[in-house]
Amino acid sequence: MAETFFHELFKCFFIAFGILLGGSLLGGIGAFLTGKPLYTAIFQISEGLRIWAIIAAIGGTFDTLYSFERGFLQGETKELFKQFLLILSAMGGTHIGTLIISWLTGEHISP
Repeated sequence: MAETFFHELFKCFFIAFGILLGGSLLGGIGAFLTGKPLYTAIFQISEGLRIWAIIAAIGGTFDTLYSFERGFLQGETKELFKQFLLILSAMGGTHIGTLIISWLTGEHISP
C-alpha cells in the first residue's frame, strides 16, 4: 500500500525526533558510565546529533539531491516543494527534541 505524502511528513518528523531523543539519552548513559557529567553530556550530544537526525529522517542525501535536481532542471516543482517540506519536517522534529532535552537538562540556563 502506497503511503501518502502526509504519512511521509509525519514519519520524517518522528524519526528525527526519536533519533535525537534516543541517541542523546543513550549517549548520556555512556558518558555517565565513563565519569562525565550526565546532563552536560546529554545536551552536547543532542546538539551534535541534529544534522544526523535530519539526514537519517529524509532517507539519505542522494535521493534528496536527485529530487532537487529533477525539480530545477526538469521543471518538476511539485517534487521540489515536497522535498523541501520533508526537510522542514525533519528539522522541526530535531528542534522539538533539542528543546525537550534543553528543558530536561537545564543547560540553557546561564549561571
